Amino acid sequence: MFYNVVHMTTPSLGEFELAVLLAVVRLGEGAYGLGIRREVCVLRRRDYSVGAVYTTLQRLEEKGVVSSRTSAPLAVRGGRSRREYRVTAVGRRALRDARRLAARLWSLNLGSSPA
Repeated sequence: MFYNVVHMTTPSLGEFELAVLLAVVRLGEGAYGLGIRREVCVLRRRDYSVGAVYTTLQRLEEKGVVSSRTSAPLAVRGGRSRREYRVTAVGRRALRDARRLAARLWSLNLGSSPA
């Protein structure tokens, strides 16, 4: 009898991907593209294009760290639906791993070398 064991690895995240994922977490329910962009701009103290955020959200969805759904149309005349995002279990694990890695790197003894 043989078993095929597959280890699920947590996807690694780039700096901007991490910022977008953290924005989704901070916004919670109803996190949508423009709100996420606004939050990322505040977090990073820099202006980002809508396209950069949506491209990153698509990449995060392909990695399995976020999922999305289309909301009901807004309750205003001509209201459009939104694509809402939420963090998956894989995404929470990726955030936890990123935090551990950063803590481990910062805990290294850097000696007396200048910064």
